Formats: sequence, structure tokens, C-alpha cells
Amino acid sequence: MALDTEGDSLHHYPERLSLVQLAVPAGEVWLVDPLALEDLSALVPVFAEPGITTVLHAGDNDLVQLKRRHGFRFASLFDTYVAARFLGEPALGLDVLLERYLGVQLPPSRQRDDWSARPLSEAQLHYAAADVFHLVELKRRLQDDLRSVGRLAWVEEECAALAAQPVSERSADPNAFTALKGARDLPPRGLGILRALHELRERLARAADRPPFKILQEETLVRLAQVAPADRDALGRVPGCTARVLARWGDVILDAVARGRALPDEELPRFERRPRPRVPAVVQRRIEALRRWRTEAAPRFGLEPGLLLPNRLIGVIAEAGPGDVGELASVDGVRRWRAHTFGAEMLAALASA
Repeated sequence: MALDTEGDSLHHYPERLSLVQLAVPAGEVWLVDPLALEDLSALVPVFAEPGITTVLHAGDNDLVQLKRRHGFRFASLFDTYVAARFLGEPALGLDVLLERYLGVQLPPSRQRDDWSARPLSEAQLHYAAADVFHLVELKRRLQDDLRSVGRLAWVEEECAALAAQPVSERSADPNAFTALKGARDLPPRGLGILRALHELRERLARAADRPPFKILQEETLVRLAQVAPADRDALGRVPGCTARVLARWGDVILDAVARGRALPDEELPRFERRPRPRVPAVVQRRIEALRRWRTEAAPRFGLEPGLLLPNRLIGVIAEAGPGDVGELASVDGVRRWRAHTFGAEMLAALASA
């Protein structure tokens, strides 16, 4: 069963699942409207059925939406994006892969459309159906190529991990403002203003049913925290605060800035200065050795360095210091394909350190 979804994150807030596209090998396509039919539980057993393989392209976001909001479970997955990465394809877009493997051209992209608007146009219906219509045949072609180079089991293992990956409930992060670019350069008073502005933007976005970036861009929030304007004239001189922004939200923005300026010193947010954990010299040498090996091996196997050995695994493996392939395979996230195919070379690199 081929699967894709469309959301409305560019037009509404919070995002809604706006369309589910399904297709089967015989060529039949269904477009399911989750706005008209909020309960999708009838589909849950379809994808949980052991005999059904769900075929997606770059399906991470689709899986998160369906697992978190509708309780979907997937017995078997095949992601054509993952498969193409393991074949060393230089371009991974679905349109490129379909043209390369099937000689098919997709209709013009409509990814920026508001998929929650009804009725859908004929062009939207055509685009939505085309996104899943060819996926099963693309899967077959990619499987053939993967089988010929001995990498099909690698992709199957990665896809099994993707299917089993749990999805936690999304909760509001009260410190999300600290992740904005430029936040770390602000003094505590500026951080207090930024926090007040970030909270305001969240409220305005929900009230207006608009994505937060369409209320105020992140860089505008940081500029406001730097300048701390006290009146509308000063506010209007801040890049990003257009006449429209001033007309709609000028007063509440100034109120938020004023609240941040009035905070007592003891209530101002501050970045915690956590000392970096000391990395033992032997672990650091192993990290450097694994990086050198990856740099040399990636082009030899025609794989992206981050696919051959992701950065997140390098430190974990270096710290574990496995002595044989079995111990390497037991390191969380390494996967059997990586340990059995490249284990001897990785162990030699570790030994050299």
C-alpha cells in the first residue's frame, strides 16, 4: 500500500492533517479527507497487518502525524528515499527518482497549497494521486538495484527501525525561545524580552490560526529583544515590523517588550553554563580514528558519510570501545548491516587509536 499525506502547516496553526493518499499495485488510488472524517481508526488495522508493506517517500513526517494523532502502527515499511540514499543517488526528490527509474514526470508541485481548503481543485487531485500512484513500482525497481549490489537487507533493517520508532506526545517547551538564532548573544534583560515576545507570538498565531512565522519572523523577535523599542516610532524602525504588523499588533508587541523590561533581575532567564563533559584521551583518539576511516571509506562505497556512520554514532562507539563485531553490533543504533559489513574496518580503526 503506497501512502502519502498533505498538511496545512504553511497556512494554519496548529497544523492539521488535511489529506491521506493511498494506492495499491493494481493502480487504484484513494484520497481520504481527514477533515471530513476525523476518525481514521478503520485504516489502522490495514497498516498493522503483517502482510502489508507500506511504501512512502521521505515518510518521517507522515509517520509522526499518523502515529501521534491517529494511533497508526506499521507492520512493514519501505521508504523509497532511504532506498535511494543507499544506492548513492545524487538527487533524492520523488520527481527526480520517478523520471530516472520509470520515465515518469510528476505534475507541477503544489506543496505550498493550502490543502485544508475545500473543494480541492482538479490540479490538486491530480497532484495528490500522482504522489502515490507510482510508488509501488518505484519500490520494485529500487529493490532490484539494491539486491544487485547486496544492500537490500540494509534498507529493510533501516525501514524496520523507522516503523518501530516510537513517537512521543508533543509538549510546549517553555524555553523554546532560547533556541532562536542570536538568543545566546542577548544579555539576561534581552532574553526576558525575547521570552515575552515569543510567548506573545504563540498566542497570536493560535488566535489568528496562522503559522507563527507569518506573525513575526524569528529574526524580528531577536531584533526587537535587542532594540527594546518603547514606542511605535521606535518599533516601526525595527526591520520586519511593517506597517501591517504595527497596525495589527503594534500595541501588544510594545506591551510584551515593556513586560520584559520590567522583570525583576531575579526573574530574568539565563543560559545555564554547563561545563563540557571531559572526554578521556583514549575516547577522543577513537573518535578521530573513526572520522578518518569514514572520510576514506564513504567514497569507496559510494555512500554519504552521514549514512555510512552518523556523527551521533561515532561518539557512542568510541565510548563503548567494542572489541569484536558482536559487541559493535550491540551498540545502540549501529544496526546489524553496519556491524557485519564494515565492522572489521571500524574495529581496526578503533585498535589503531
